[in-house]
Amino acid sequence: MHDICLNMPPMVQNFDPEDLFSRRCIWVNGPVIVGAGPSGLAVAAGLKDQGVPFIILERANCIASLWQNRTYDRLKLHLPKQFCQLPNFPFPEDFPEYPTKFQFISYLELYAKHFNIAPQFNETVQSAKYDETFGLWRVKTIRRKGPSFGAECEVEYICRWLVVATGENSEKVVPEFEGLGEFGGHVTHACEYKSGEGFGGQKVLVVGCGNSGMEVSLDLCNHNAKPSMVVRSSVHVLPREVFGKSTFEVAVMLMKRLPLWMVDKILLILARLTLGNVEKYGLKRPSVGPLEFKHTAGKTPVLDIGALEKIRSGKIKVVPGIRRFLPGKVELVDGQVLQIDSVVLATGYHSNVPSWLKENEFFSNDGIPRNPFPNGWKGKGGLYAVGFTRRGLSGASLDAINVAHDIAKSWKEENKQNRKTVAARHRRCISHF
Repeated sequence: MHDICLNMPPMVQNFDPEDLFSRRCIWVNGPVIVGAGPSGLAVAAGLKDQGVPFIILERANCIASLWQNRTYDRLKLHLPKQFCQLPNFPFPEDFPEYPTKFQFISYLELYAKHFNIAPQFNETVQSAKYDETFGLWRVKTIRRKGPSFGAECEVEYICRWLVVATGENSEKVVPEFEGLGEFGGHVTHACEYKSGEGFGGQKVLVVGCGNSGMEVSLDLCNHNAKPSMVVRSSVHVLPREVFGKSTFEVAVMLMKRLPLWMVDKILLILARLTLGNVEKYGLKRPSVGPLEFKHTAGKTPVLDIGALEKIRSGKIKVVPGIRRFLPGKVELVDGQVLQIDSVVLATGYHSNVPSWLKENEFFSNDGIPRNPFPNGWKGKGGLYAVGFTRRGLSGASLDAINVAHDIAKSWKEENKQNRKTVAARHRRCISHF
């Protein structure tokens, strides 16, 4: 399994021998999948179903690390479970319509166990580059090992197909604010926030008014804190349910029969009837409807689960943008100065793909495929993307099905033609997967 290849093929002759033997090199007779979140697991399950070997690389020590390590405790799925299940494996029947984060993690663990998916944990991809001469991907990683992860080794994977499944939310966004370093109070990002338990009695500035900002503000309220929520731009707020049905479900149903602009008008009318005029509380609506805004700007509507009631009652204060921070205070763009004890940055996330994928044709500079949904899952040279649709788990599942099917088709054709010689021709490795 770990023998050195004695007959090294021509493709290694341009490499420094010291570099070759200082890193472990592994040929993968199938795709390398980067990321063991829902997207990576869904692709892996599809490949398992069709008998295609693969390896999943995951930088964290668990599957779905965003859900396990970087979400607040009160989080529930925003959409009904039937829109969030992964391919070929429904949620347990006894799960509620909106599973909690802990139930969703449990579901993902059951999913991985059911399909016998075993990611390679604690392995961070440093770079992935396509070798046009040989038609192969070279994926270089750092693998942490040992009880305290003090030891590291470099690994290089050689493969025909590469699946990018790190998603849109792999790194937190932390804007720069004048004076934040001199503020002196506790500052945290929403990905580190777990609950409002330690914030009781504090005046907390929540920066951001998306679903995370709204829910963090609500959670702080429920723990007797005094949140002020910064609303810097326009936002659509919709009820989570209308007439006993999920708003998302209603939108999906309407989209089958009506054009998008008309569905947007109906949703806005339903929101006005259910929630009233939210603009008088400082929540200005965008000039375009919620679905069009999602498609053009990538901004998800806020589904209200109780924050709006707290805003109406004054328990959550809505404030405009930030001009600068002062010791123990914040100055807003309208001249107000607020005394605050802590800051929670609900400022979102971004893709980290440009930091390691050495390619600039399929992915844009912001780490999202250039081609919009539903055509953003396949690039050139065996490159695929899953989880970048801006359409949540249902969009990721559709991409995963397409990717697994496409790779399986190519893999079976190539292995039928020359099963033994493909590996022998390209293997330059000191170990073999």
